[in-house]
Amino acid sequence: MIKNFLQELRTQRWDDHRFYHHSRINQSLHFVSAASFLFAYVMLFVDPAISALVGWLVSMTSRQAGHFFFEPKGYDHVNQATHEHKEEIKVGYNLQRKVVLMTIWALSPAVLYLDPTLFGLFTPWASPADFMRQVAKIWLVVGIGGLLFRTVHLFFIRDVETGLVWMTKIITDPFNDLKLYHKAPLFLMKGELIDPGLEKHVKHA
Repeated sequence: MIKNFLQELRTQRWDDHRFYHHSRINQSLHFVSAASFLFAYVMLFVDPAISALVGWLVSMTSRQAGHFFFEPKGYDHVNQATHEHKEEIKVGYNLQRKVVLMTIWALSPAVLYLDPTLFGLFTPWASPADFMRQVAKIWLVVGIGGLLFRTVHLFFIRDVETGLVWMTKIITDPFNDLKLYHKAPLFLMKGELIDPGLEKHVKHA
């Protein structure tokens, strides 16, 4: 069982890399995201509010900006797949699902501003600092909720193992991304916009 779990984890990581990380800009932003996520992981045990603020304002925005704005959306000749096909078979959050998640994240401060108690859950904020810390609490719930929602969703549309593997992948992505993309900024500074190694790796996979 453990062997199958680890093999599925390697498969999900490889598919994510080869399908969605062609751009050196995207890879570089993932390196930034990974480093800041690791900081957020540490701060989670020290100050969860700071962890949530860093996680969303730095880690998630840099990560998703790479996918939305820099990753090629045309036909993937390396993997011989259309963008639409890749979005359809995506295990985790495809771009459409990410739009929903990021919209909830972006609108949550407005909800708190309009209702300082957030439907009776909070003591009304009295200062900008109080407001930001309460927003951070909401963002922490949104992040954990988004992870658990898709995990349980995968239980039903795929199977329990796929969901648990995906959750494990997401939680450990910062460690893997740091290792995988730490050279991407150097390649980018040399003017390399697309990872040329993907085609070689896919052919020999």
